[in-house]
Amino acid sequence: MATIQYYGTGKRKSAIARVFLRPGTGGIKINGRGFEDFFASEPLRLQVQQPLKLAECADKFDIYVNVCGGGSSGQAGAVRHGISRALVEYNPEFRKKLRGAGFLTRDARVKERKKYGQPGARKRFQYSKR
Repeated sequence: MATIQYYGTGKRKSAIARVFLRPGTGGIKINGRGFEDFFASEPLRLQVQQPLKLAECADKFDIYVNVCGGGSSGQAGAVRHGISRALVEYNPEFRKKLRGAGFLTRDARVKERKKYGQPGARKRFQYSKR
């Protein structure tokens, strides 16, 4: 017997999250660890739960996530993006609500590359007139 599950891929900065929604009681597991254990700070946990609260599905699904790359902020954004996409797969009527909140848009901001002759992407070495 195959279990019903909905899938969404989320991306943010250099983090990629594969999100699986399965009918359940509202548990979240990320890389095999508990949700509170994986995201230690409260703002990141709130960010991940935003699409579930907006769609009022917080206690309908068990969520399993594989996330790799990036830091904690990028990973939280990627998980949020993936959950939003999976919710749209579950119910296409959520699309308008999630799109309006900006959860379905892939945040394309990534780190700018370092340029030669400079210490960073924009910063210049100090100019010396004499």
